Amino acid sequence: MSKRKSSPISDNTNKRVKPAVEEDVEDENVSNGDQEDPLPNRQLPCADEVVSAGIVESITLKNFMCHSHLGPFTFGSNVNFVVGNNGSGKSAVLTALIVALGGNAHATNRGLSLKGFVKEGESSADVSITLRNKGKDAYKPEVYGPAIIVDLRITRDGLRTYKLRSKSGQLVSTKKEELLSILDNFNIQVNNPVSVLTQEMSKYFLHSKGEGDKYKFFMKATQLEQMREDFTYIKTTKHITEDKVGQHSEVRLYDLKRKYLEKEDRYKNLASFDEMQTKLEELQKQMAWALNKLEEAERKYKQIQEQLEGITQQVQELQPKCAELKTVAQRQNTLLKREQEVLQRSIDANRRNLQTMESSRSNRLRRFGEHMPTLLNAIQEAHRKGQLKHKPRGPLGHLISLKDPELALSVEVCLKGQLQAFTCDNHEDERVLQGLMAKVFPTGRRPAIITSQFLPSVHDTRSRGVNHPEYPSVLQALEIEDPVVANCLIDQRGIESILLIKNRTEARRLMQGKNPPRNCNQAFSKEGDQIFNNRSYTAEQTRANYLSGDVEEEIRHLQKEMENQKAQANRFQLQMKKLDEDVKQNDGLLRRTHIEQRTTKVTLLPLTNTLIDDFCHTAVQTSVAKATEICPERLEVRRTARSLDSEINRLKVKITTQQEQQGDREEVVRQYNEALENYKNMAQQMKNLTSFIKSLSNVMNHRLQVYAELKKLLSARCKYYFDSMLAQRRYTGSMTFDHKNETLSISVQPGQGNKADLSDMRSLSGGERSFSTVCFVLSLWAITEAPFRCLDEFDVYMDMVNRRISMDMMLKVAAGQRFRQFIFLTPQSMSSLPESKNISILRLKDPDRGNNPQRSQDEDQ
Repeated sequence: MSKRKSSPISDNTNKRVKPAVEEDVEDENVSNGDQEDPLPNRQLPCADEVVSAGIVESITLKNFMCHSHLGPFTFGSNVNFVVGNNGSGKSAVLTALIVALGGNAHATNRGLSLKGFVKEGESSADVSITLRNKGKDAYKPEVYGPAIIVDLRITRDGLRTYKLRSKSGQLVSTKKEELLSILDNFNIQVNNPVSVLTQEMSKYFLHSKGEGDKYKFFMKATQLEQMREDFTYIKTTKHITEDKVGQHSEVRLYDLKRKYLEKEDRYKNLASFDEMQTKLEELQKQMAWALNKLEEAERKYKQIQEQLEGITQQVQELQPKCAELKTVAQRQNTLLKREQEVLQRSIDANRRNLQTMESSRSNRLRRFGEHMPTLLNAIQEAHRKGQLKHKPRGPLGHLISLKDPELALSVEVCLKGQLQAFTCDNHEDERVLQGLMAKVFPTGRRPAIITSQFLPSVHDTRSRGVNHPEYPSVLQALEIEDPVVANCLIDQRGIESILLIKNRTEARRLMQGKNPPRNCNQAFSKEGDQIFNNRSYTAEQTRANYLSGDVEEEIRHLQKEMENQKAQANRFQLQMKKLDEDVKQNDGLLRRTHIEQRTTKVTLLPLTNTLIDDFCHTAVQTSVAKATEICPERLEVRRTARSLDSEINRLKVKITTQQEQQGDREEVVRQYNEALENYKNMAQQMKNLTSFIKSLSNVMNHRLQVYAELKKLLSARCKYYFDSMLAQRRYTGSMTFDHKNETLSISVQPGQGNKADLSDMRSLSGGERSFSTVCFVLSLWAITEAPFRCLDEFDVYMDMVNRRISMDMMLKVAAGQRFRQFIFLTPQSMSSLPESKNISILRLKDPDRGNNPQRSQDEDQ
């Protein structure tokens, strides 16, 4: 039966491994030679009185394997022997039972696919199985009645379809999920070798000489293997779910919080809108009292104001010009300060590069740092003393050379800091190298360390590297003698997938056209521009510092560039000096203008006060009456009507604009509450999910502990029953489980020998080994449950004595388990079986090559 990975974690897992009833074995003194029979006959009810849901009542085959028609075969509720020679149809009956009850083709050991079970020349094969559905474990008895009929059809294409019928033949379902529910309810496990043990499965697990195979058989038979796979799947699924929940919930929560904050801003703006409305009403009240002036007073004051305006007009014209001049001067001064800072940084950088270039005349390593020769000497000494397993390589830029010197800048911009980096074979060498760098570079930036296993040859990049007929890749443009250096740059920078195209226009045309080069993810121009298929970047660096070949030329270039920069710095100083003089001149003019303006106001102020004192008292009373109608409470207004009117108009425009942007007030409040609720709900869901996953982890840890205890318990019980079974023939033996290494060692001594003389099953005769195998199977029967057991030619390797003993043991087991069905397939005649109403024998006639085999059924009561 296939594993359903969608099953939730529940106690249903324990249903597949039910401990068998303890009545099978009563005597626990298995080590004594004179022990009692562990499988005594008991007075049990007859087969007719035993009701066991899930046993097989009948089976019919049509066009299955090489048989046109077999059956219907009617099985008893307890012991059934299917007897017949090879070719009579025994294996077809067992195979049909496995396939019809959900087993796969591989479990039958009769074919690799279902279509192989269709008889040659036929379009389909049919199997019909009737399962008992009575008692307390019956499945939907109100729907199916006392029996469930499972009809299977297999087409020539290998398609499998089911029809599930009631006892009366009425169709109930065609879904395999319904069949799986039925099998789970009855605990039918046709893929479990304890339920159905085929010849091939017996050879592979039981007759195998490997202790690991026997352990696998034990795990598979007890469903411990299935439980372990389920736990592993659940644990993996939990981790995947944690990652997905973490990623998706975080993004979702972020979006909801962002929307909530947006709605909150609009909601808060409603409060500011109310404040603006209140402020507008207050200004309008102030405006009413501010208009408390007479027309005559306004006329006289207007004359005075015109005189004042005429005097101050010159001031108003001069003041903006002075302010503008000052602003321009300050702006230019700021720009010059910034340009001077950039220029000074460039001068300092060029000065350091010049010092590095001059020191590299005698040693090229100094291009990569003043202390680089000292570091390499320290590495050499550490390697000589055996402190390093493999000598680190670096700096990487020192270990490569250009085939084309014109590409120096583009390669240097491409590799960047990796030119000064080192590479180590392992982390121990990395720690040694870090210690050396700490001594050589006590302060400042240290070279990077790349740790990767050193290989003797360069990576094969033919399948993933770019190969253009006109332009080289970075890997193709470099001369690299050391494979370790080449592999490091391939792994870290992917130099096999980067093109070097000198012309930047051609590079953009090639990379950003309809058909960019295969296996190429970017390109660099001669000027260091970086071009992708959808964007490009201009290099800030203009000269190569590490890979240029002519040191003297670089030194001359830097010296000339520094001379130009110094001249430019002097020009900056002159410009800044002139700007300072202009600013001082403008400030003097502005001060003189302000003095003149203050003098004019002082001259006109007495005249203004005199005119205001002559206002008519009656006119004032009339104006007060008008203002009282608008605002009953008298207000002290300190502002002019013009300033109030200006602010009122500005506030009205702002209110109108905000109304248009925010929309309906109720809608804003609704959207805010909705966004807040969604955010709170998602935050709570994330909290609940985190709590659930934590609880799930605790449950899984507890289940794993229970699983380990169950494994020990089943191992102990299996060993106990095995010793009891061996004692039936007065064998002694040992069964040793090694759960850590997953092995099962079985040693057997025929007769009442010394336990020191125990030997493994390989030293026994064929019959003795088969008997021991039967004991092993019966011990597994005792610790697991299933409605029926099937054994295919269990006695094929036994002599008459061992066959008789094994048969007696199995019949005793069956007699003690009347609620369970046993089906034995054997080529033996079984004529010596004891007479019992609980034993049914199905005898199949030998096949007739001209006719199909026919069935005869003896039910010896």
